Amino acid sequence: MARGELTPQEIENRKKISENINKLINEKGVTQVDIHNHTKIPRSTLTGYVKGTSTPNAGNIQKLADFFHVKKSEIDPRFKPAPKNLIRITEFSKIPILGEIACGDPILAEENIEGYIEEAVENLPSGKLFYLKTKGNSMTPTIPIGSYVMIRKQPNVEDGEIAAVIVNGDNEATLKRVKYQNGLTILMPDNNDYPPYIITEDNPATIIGKAVKVSFEL
Repeated sequence: MARGELTPQEIENRKKISENINKLINEKGVTQVDIHNHTKIPRSTLTGYVKGTSTPNAGNIQKLADFFHVKKSEIDPRFKPAPKNLIRITEFSKIPILGEIACGDPILAEENIEGYIEEAVENLPSGKLFYLKTKGNSMTPTIPIGSYVMIRKQPNVEDGEIAAVIVNGDNEATLKRVKYQNGLTILMPDNNDYPPYIITEDNPATIIGKAVKVSFEL
């Protein structure tokens, strides 16, 4: 971009200011002479604002706002107030992504970690957290393939909640919805093409955590 050349955003702002001033002139039934007499903005300068060939400085925006009895943001979009519901994020935490879980190793042992995802501390639930990346489609459409699911480490979950589970001595966690029925613990896939898994002595399983968040790319 050449020195002195306006950016696309500056061009858009200048155009919008011109549109807003012309709109207010029509609504209030005033002329540029009236504006000049009240604000003392030079007529040639004012003409540039009206035609969109120049951009008012902050002082002249205030003079125009006072003349029209409107907020500065109703003339210049640069003065639009920031949304009040914005949350300032000041601290991040690295949440580990688990791969295969070696038998006998603690769940969050370094040997089991494939990488990390940074999350804003303000948005995190309490407890020890880790991520699993889904590979199969047994939990679709609730959890798409390739999603990252945040797990809070805990040995039990409530009926109907989704848990990370080690099944039958496997070295990789799977995600299933846990159901308790007639004294049985049943691991239910959300995809009806897959059968449920009933936990018994012959079909052991260990719950390692509760699914608390899922994220995926659109």
